[in-house]
Amino acid sequence: DRGHLRLSRAARRREARAAAARPVDAAGLRARIAAARPPGTPPQIVDRARKLLLVYLDTAIAQNVPLRDLVSALADGTAAFRIGAIEIDQQQQTAPEAFAGAACAAGCAFCCILTGEDGGTITEAEARALHGALAPLAGAPDGRAWHPEACAALDPESRTCRAYDSRPVICRAYLSSDADACRKNAEGTPTPGAAVVGAHSVYIAAHGLVRAALDGVATAPTYSLAAVTAAAADGRTLEETLRAARQPPRALKQEGRRAAGPRTRLTGD
Repeated sequence: DRGHLRLSRAARRREARAAAARPVDAAGLRARIAAARPPGTPPQIVDRARKLLLVYLDTAIAQNVPLRDLVSALADGTAAFRIGAIEIDQQQQTAPEAFAGAACAAGCAFCCILTGEDGGTITEAEARALHGALAPLAGAPDGRAWHPEACAALDPESRTCRAYDSRPVICRAYLSSDADACRKNAEGTPTPGAAVVGAHSVYIAAHGLVRAALDGVATAPTYSLAAVTAAAADGRTLEETLRAARQPPRALKQEGRRAAGPRTRLTGD
């Protein structure tokens, strides 16, 4: 009957939660990633992310990386960041004309005006790297002196990034063929010619896979780019910054949908 059916479904859910809570070994972790199905992202992007994530995992296992360290690198986004960087390099090789024809140049910082709810989604590893780069500069004038919604990592005079070597994938993946399009987009007028390359969607999918695979084992949080840079520039500690900038779980799913949208991808999908 219906009551029995409800009890059966509840029992299955309890069993699934119990299984997820059990400790895993490297083989079990690999199986979790192979079976994970993060919501909100097209299957072809998830499959690409899964393939790269399994290569990352197998390489770490072959190098005898301790399981605890491997789980940590997955959960804090180190793995997703490396996958995103690999994808950007590959897309530069497969679509060199898109990168060679880019209008991006030092001081053209309209892409650094962080519109939207949180100005971009980044992982914990990226948040920590940004804080480390900006903390020594706390209290100095930052990008918000140029534009109220600008990234605090900017120098307000030169409009160059003060944390360039520590910038997250979302910044590395942004590309424009028209600087004026960036200006119009920053002003709130959607204009083609500027967007993130497809590597960004693979990076987001990789972290979504990690979150699904680590359910019951470890958390895989994400953070607001705008909130992290602002807190670091204001002199808040790393712990305060991470608390203030942490996003709700739904943010990663929402970012996955945005990143996979046809209007936000320029190359290689």
